[in-house]
Amino acid sequence: QVQLVESGGGLVQAGGSLRLSCAASGRTFSSYAMGWFRQTPGKEREFVAAINWSGGVTSYVDSVKGRFTISRDNAKKTVSLQMNSLKPEDTGVYYCAAGHYGGGISSAYNYWGQGTQVTVSS
Repeated sequence: QVQLVESGGGLVQAGGSLRLSCAASGRTFSSYAMGWFRQTPGKEREFVAAINWSGGVTSYVDSVKGRFTISRDNAKKTVSLQMNSLKPEDTGVYYCAAGHYGGGISSAYNYWGQGTQVTVSS
């Protein structure tokens, strides 16, 4: 069982930066792939970034490549998403997720956090 708690969301102007963090509980955090997804009202949850159990493999949706960086610290049981050059279209509720397989498909993840709101003003 893994419990996830996100933090770091907020309101930022376009071009600004935010760093999201996700703290995990449970002894097996290092065995899980981790992902970040986002959702806006009326739309399906969208994949943003993922990282494998060791941190050696990462993947991103095309729209955030070069702007966002996902990382993890297995000793601290945390995963982070550094978001730079933010755009209004990055606005949404950002969710942290854990799963054995990871990747860009939400159904591959077993555990989800409650989400943190990110709002980017133009």
